[in-house]
Amino acid sequence: MAALPLLPDFSDDPQPKLVGIARMAAAGESLREGHNVEYFTLSTRSLLNRVVSKRNLPFTWAINPYRGCEFACKYCYARYTHEFMEMRDGVDFEQKIFVKQHAAELLRQELRRVKAGESIAIGTATDPYQPAERRFEVTRGILEELARHSGLEIGVVTKSNLVVRDVETLRRIAENNRVFVSVTVTTMNTELARILEPRAPRPDLRMEALRQLNLAGIGAGVNCAPVLPAITDSARDLEAVVKAASEAGAKSIFANTLFLKPCSAAVFLPFLEEHFPALVEQYRKRYADRAFLPKGYGERISRLMAALKQKYGIGSRGSRRREEKMYALHAESQLDLF
Repeated sequence: MAALPLLPDFSDDPQPKLVGIARMAAAGESLREGHNVEYFTLSTRSLLNRVVSKRNLPFTWAINPYRGCEFACKYCYARYTHEFMEMRDGVDFEQKIFVKQHAAELLRQELRRVKAGESIAIGTATDPYQPAERRFEVTRGILEELARHSGLEIGVVTKSNLVVRDVETLRRIAENNRVFVSVTVTTMNTELARILEPRAPRPDLRMEALRQLNLAGIGAGVNCAPVLPAITDSARDLEAVVKAASEAGAKSIFANTLFLKPCSAAVFLPFLEEHFPALVEQYRKRYADRAFLPKGYGERISRLMAALKQKYGIGSRGSRRREEKMYALHAESQLDLF
C-alpha cells in the first residue's frame, strides 16, 4: 500500500518532529482514494477517551471510530482535531479520514475502566456513520462489542441514516444497557443543507431514520446544532425542524448555537463569502475575539425552542431527563473528544 501522501518524511531526522498521534498518522497506510477523499489506517493506544472539562457535561467517556469526517459540514468545530496530527489545513479534516484499527479489541480491554453511572458518547468529534463506515464497519464492531456487556449508558450522535443498519444490534445493547441515539438536523431546507453539509444525507432521510429507530424501541431524539445566526435561526426554520422531529416520534430535541474556533473559521468564512456575502462582516465582528456567541443570543434560542417543544409535545413522551440531555452535541465545549 502507498505511504501517507502530503506528510513530511522524518525517517532520516535523528530528532523527529512528529510525536504521539502525529507520528501514528504519518505511519498510516493508504486504504483507498475517491472524490478527493483518502482513507488511512491509524494505530491507536486507546479507543475510550475520558472527557476532562470544567463544564458539567452529560457524558464521562467519548468514542470516535474515525478521525476526520467526510460529511464536510462547513461549520464543523472538530476540525482542530487534525491539528494534533500536524495537519493545519482545515480541509484535511474532511479529505483525509483515519480509520482506527482494532477498535473492538481495544474497547473490550478498556470497558473495565467505566464505572456505574458513567456514560459513553459515540461520535463527539467525528460521525460514526460517515461514508467510511459502509466499507470499514468500525462502528458496527464497537456496537457488537458493547452488546456483550451490561449496565452501560451509551449514546450515539450522527447525521446519517446509515444508523438504521444497526437497529438489531442497538436493540440487543438496549436489553441490558441504556441507549439513546441523537440524530443531528440543523435545517429541513434541503437546498440549504446541501451547501452547509455537502456530503451528509438529506434532512428528510435523517428524520426517517429517527422514526425507524423509535419504532424499533430505541430512544432517539434530534440534535439541532449548530444554530447559525441569520441562516438557520429564524422561528420559521427552527419550527420546521421541531415539527418534523415531533412527527418522527423524537423523544427530545436540543439546540446549540454556532461555536467557531479559528481553524473552523478558516473554512466557514470563505463559505459565507461565497454563499452569504452580506453576512460576512456580521460574523467577523461577532467572532472577532471569541469563539462563542453572546449569552443573550443563546438564551433567546433556548426560549424559542422551549416554546416549540411545548407546542409539538416533545419531551412529554416519557423519556428520562438524563437521556434527553445526554447526547446533545456540546459543540462549544472545546474538549479532547477524539
